[in-house]
Amino acid sequence: MSGGVDSSVAAALLLEQGHQVVGVTMRLWGGESDTGCCSVSDVDDARRVAQQLGIDHLVFNFTDDFHRHVVDPYVADHARGITPNPCIECNRYLKFDRLLERADVLGFDAVATGHHARIENIDGVWRLLRGADDAKDQSYVIHMLDQDALSRTLLPVGTLTKVEVRAHATRLGLRTATKPDSQDVCFITSTKSPDGATGRSSFLRRRIELHAADVVDDAGEHVGRVDAVELVTLGQRRGVAGGGGTKRFVVDVDVPQRRVVVGPESLLLVDRELGSSPTWTHGPVDGRVWVQCSAHGEPRAGSIRTNGVDGNQVDVVWDEPQRRVSPGQSLVFYDRDGGWVLGGATTASLTTSASR
Repeated sequence: MSGGVDSSVAAALLLEQGHQVVGVTMRLWGGESDTGCCSVSDVDDARRVAQQLGIDHLVFNFTDDFHRHVVDPYVADHARGITPNPCIECNRYLKFDRLLERADVLGFDAVATGHHARIENIDGVWRLLRGADDAKDQSYVIHMLDQDALSRTLLPVGTLTKVEVRAHATRLGLRTATKPDSQDVCFITSTKSPDGATGRSSFLRRRIELHAADVVDDAGEHVGRVDAVELVTLGQRRGVAGGGGTKRFVVDVDVPQRRVVVGPESLLLVDRELGSSPTWTHGPVDGRVWVQCSAHGEPRAGSIRTNGVDGNQVDVVWDEPQRRVSPGQSLVFYDRDGGWVLGGATTASLTTSASR
């Protein structure tokens, strides 16, 4: 129970179905927080909803695991010019792996969450499917679940729209019924520091040295400077040199050389991507798939092939040239009907532009 409406209703639905339910909130971030699911008020909301439902509420302190698997890699990735997705890593290592481990120790049969996705057993195989509400579908961010995890996970709100979830919470009088959805990284504050730095910039500046960098165009001409090359993301427009009415996008970030290259959007188009460290819901897959490159992005048509040592890489070949995906982001593979998750991988490197 994160303190939000989805997990609150998930607990309520399980009670209505006759399950014995215990509410659990994971204490993950011990530092400053005013967003996401790690603030003191969120823990309090979860506790009070548990009281309303008449169930026990436990708090598990996983702060060390959270730092090791989420915060420290987030900082290290930025130092290398990689754009991480900490919410996916939190799901991977904390909300399922660590929580399922704790559930086993305590003798629970399953773990339930408020994610908008569905799990079904189809012909003896556990399938992770998209949620009923396309606008709120979260199958992308839990793509790493394997057969063992899927068999012991319940997603009670996956068959409901968000409107239906809130209506259910209102009917029960839950205090989270109208609570806004969390949108931000929980350990990055939404407020600026006294010097005007954004939450992300301020957070990273306290942990690593940030370096100014030259901005050059695709012909090598100097067109400006950025204050921190570590904060620049592939495809970015804001904060990099434009000028002359020409739209320029970041097409390369070179942290060691302190250089950012900008150019026309056509330079972002590629024929293929490379994914590393793939995970599969039911064994490796080769062939035609849909690939989703962000939590709510449009799926792209392509083909995948597993290769590398022990299958540790996945080649993605697009049907039509697509914009590059920033290294560190997840490529999630869906079956050709787009309904269920096959697996996913982390974008490993930049590839050759399709326009060259």
